[in-house]
Amino acid sequence: MSRVINTNSPTKIRNQNRRLIAEMMQRLGKKQEVDAEAKDMTAAIVFSLRAIYETCESAAKAWEKRDYWIKAERFLRDWRWTQTMAANIEDVIREDAWELIPQLLMELFPKFSDIQVKTLTKKPIEWQGAYKRLMDQEPNVMPY
Repeated sequence: MSRVINTNSPTKIRNQNRRLIAEMMQRLGKKQEVDAEAKDMTAAIVFSLRAIYETCESAAKAWEKRDYWIKAERFLRDWRWTQTMAANIEDVIREDAWELIPQLLMELFPKFSDIQVKTLTKKPIEWQGAYKRLMDQEPNVMPY
């Protein structure tokens, strides 16, 4: 029996979502108005931020099993902003306060400044329908 290797590591998933968010911010920056595509892109950012935090939680659990408690806690604390930002953007979307999105994206921008987007590689299929999926879900209440 051979070893099974998971090519979708938490780090790879985290980096893919970071790239998607960086592209979404660039595309949203060029939009003049909030249309259906802009709503989908913004909702896709929420889903990606949630996915990033989930990968951090799984990595922290693995470290905790090895008794790296401090490393796990520090790692979660360093990435907790993704959970907070996802909740903030989701609130803005649900309250239909789209005028606040540029400010939130400006707060988000420094976290993704290390990602250089020279060419847009993400396809619209990756964010299409995200707004409807988000609105169909129960509001995500952030634990404090």
